[in-house]
Amino acid sequence: MLRARLASRNAQPALLCCAPAMPLILLNKPYRVLCQFKDDQGRETLADHINIADVYPAGRLDFDSEGLLLLTDDGQLQARISQPRSKLAKHYWAQVEGLAGDKQLGELTTGVALKDGPASAIKAVTIADPDGLWERVPPIRERR
Repeated sequence: MLRARLASRNAQPALLCCAPAMPLILLNKPYRVLCQFKDDQGRETLADHINIADVYPAGRLDFDSEGLLLLTDDGQLQARISQPRSKLAKHYWAQVEGLAGDKQLGELTTGVALKDGPASAIKAVTIADPDGLWERVPPIRERR
């Protein structure tokens, strides 16, 4: 099992080598950064944070979200992580404004409409804030 701990939200990406030919990069993607390396609209991209050739994100995070993003140069690993047909179990923790009640949790398991099709969680629960949770910059209520 691999464990990594970042001291702050601004920590540099960690290069975790399984083998020299297969880098696996864990990046704490900042808010308002695209999960791609080029943008014709001049927005901040992964290229502004990663200076390693030929790695690509395994999955994506929205431009207006932040969190852990995996990058690799292994196409098979990338596909296994990101393709729904692989049915790889994933766990997400989301910090939201206010409290999520039974209605909101039910909507997550029933399904929500996304631009690329419907998505639903197998299970959705509320958890206590973890120790050491840093302040969001900008705060969630000021985003959008």
